[in-house]
Amino acid sequence: MKLMPPAVRKAALTVHIISSVGWLGAIAAFLVLAIAGLTSTDPQLVRAAYVGMNLIGWMMIFPLSLASLISGIVQGLGTVWGLFRHYWVLIKLIITVLATALLLVHLQPVTAMAKMALAADLGPTDMNGMRIQLVADAGAAILALLITSILSVYKPRGLTRHGQKVLDKQQAQTRPAKGANA
Repeated sequence: MKLMPPAVRKAALTVHIISSVGWLGAIAAFLVLAIAGLTSTDPQLVRAAYVGMNLIGWMMIFPLSLASLISGIVQGLGTVWGLFRHYWVLIKLIITVLATALLLVHLQPVTAMAKMALAADLGPTDMNGMRIQLVADAGAAILALLITSILSVYKPRGLTRHGQKVLDKQQAQTRPAKGANA
């Protein structure tokens, strides 16, 4: 396995951390706007909230999610952690892929709400189910990203089957052959 040189590894890690933290922060801003859109009775504030959510979603959250996913894959492929060797890395990868895919699905109703808000004033109960769903989805996204952050810091032990095979192969290559003189 070819590992990244230390300077490249640090640069890739920096990109990954910045994009991941940025993603989390952008979702926090999105959540604030979603709560304002759900709870406000001021039509101008509601309109601004949903238009702002649409902009944040497409211009910040989506690009940051892709940057986090791609830089995480680069980190996995270019470091000793690998993508499929350790459960914590695999779980982070799965969460990030799912979160990015769900984000694309989630942004469709956000765009629809922004268009509705621009077309007419939304009353306090108009589209209430979708408004609640936007708050819930943003909250779930924050939880998912917090889990990936916790996994990055604590790195719980445990090799996948693939990881154990790689480790066994590496250990077999470094052991002296039977019958060899020391």
